Amino acid sequence: MSHILIVEDEPVIRGALRKLLERHDHQVAEAESVEQACGTSLSEYDLVISDLRLPGAPGTELISSAGTTPVLIMTSYASLRSAVDAMKQGAVDYIAKPFDHDEMVSAVERILGQKKTARPAARSTSTNKEGSRNNAPALLGDSEAMNALRHRIERVAASDNPVLITGEAGSGKELVASIVHQQSSRHRGPLITVSCAALPADQLESEIFGHEKGAFAGAQANHRGLAESAHGGTLFLEDIDALPLEAQTRLLRLLADQEIRRVGSVEPRKVDVRVLAASQRDLPRLIREGRLREDLYFRLNVLELKVPPLRDRQDDILPLAQHLLDGLCQRLGLESKTFSDEAAEVLQNYYWPGNVRELGNVIERALIMTDEPRISAEVLDIDPGESRSLQDPQEELSLEDYFARFVLENQEHMTETELARKLGISRKCLWERRQRLGIPRKKGSATG
Repeated sequence: MSHILIVEDEPVIRGALRKLLERHDHQVAEAESVEQACGTSLSEYDLVISDLRLPGAPGTELISSAGTTPVLIMTSYASLRSAVDAMKQGAVDYIAKPFDHDEMVSAVERILGQKKTARPAARSTSTNKEGSRNNAPALLGDSEAMNALRHRIERVAASDNPVLITGEAGSGKELVASIVHQQSSRHRGPLITVSCAALPADQLESEIFGHEKGAFAGAQANHRGLAESAHGGTLFLEDIDALPLEAQTRLLRLLADQEIRRVGSVEPRKVDVRVLAASQRDLPRLIREGRLREDLYFRLNVLELKVPPLRDRQDDILPLAQHLLDGLCQRLGLESKTFSDEAAEVLQNYYWPGNVRELGNVIERALIMTDEPRISAEVLDIDPGESRSLQDPQEELSLEDYFARFVLENQEHMTETELARKLGISRKCLWERRQRLGIPRKKGSATG
């Protein structure tokens, strides 16, 4: 059951909205003003719904106090300006009064469900641009590759053009997107992240671009898409290669004209968003296979940021590992730990096919499996047979070559879960790569 706070000075409207939400199994609290609302802990709520015009401070004042709790703004003044101002200050969305009950319920359900598929960036409470950047996430590492990436991010962030972020799985593409947003002129607006690969293809269009009531079976109310929710900010599309062709056409229109058309609607809607897209796939090959529009690729690839794999940042591995270890110890309330010399050597020489994500998984598992103040090589549980030192220096394996070799050599004595964990990917991703590379499971091999 979700816990929602309504901030509205009109008792009739407040009471009606409370009854509406309670009928849909939400727990509701009320406040008449920003001052009264701030007398409670806003972080305890899953959503705050506030009128824009209130006695005393306006409803947008709640945004800075709400922290990570989303704030939905209601306004009787359905002008684009008031909506844009609210979104720029960090509101997750706005709704015009008088609102249709279905529209309100749909907006609430979408915002609450959005936590699974979209993650708004941390809201800035500073009126100073540089002040908000001080709270931005940072790239760790002093290697030449990371310094070059930082420099390029600074140049790219100053533009408002689309950006294509490429790199292997687990290399940090989402972190790069967040930094680009925070260093851009849109840093006070929302950053909406959509994982295209995590949603069914038939839902992606509606989720990103919205739909009209009756557009398809189950469309019982108007639905504002995530592109509209990102108005005044940044829309980040992870795994852009998973976007269906029809949705690619809609995205082209957004990039070309800054407008979208909801599914089932003939009327375009103007939006103001910057689009960042990421992929770990060979996009030119997908174009040749007819799975990605060439014109979309060129529109997105105005500016490209290539995130280097961890194996190409060897000098960064140990500092990054210690940083991750320190963070995990702090989060779990444990005393600080370090790595033994043997463990450090293993970390330094491993190939890291799953990149930073795999490094984090390995360290977390090791931390769970030991009470010693130093993490040993044995506890890391990394196969030395896959270390950098045992690879032929003349052999430059692609990630897919490495994947195929690792799976073929280990699938008879390892389960699918173990294979996925060693590769730093999910079982679903392991299955998809098997299909793409034509590597079937062997009969009689270990089961998951």
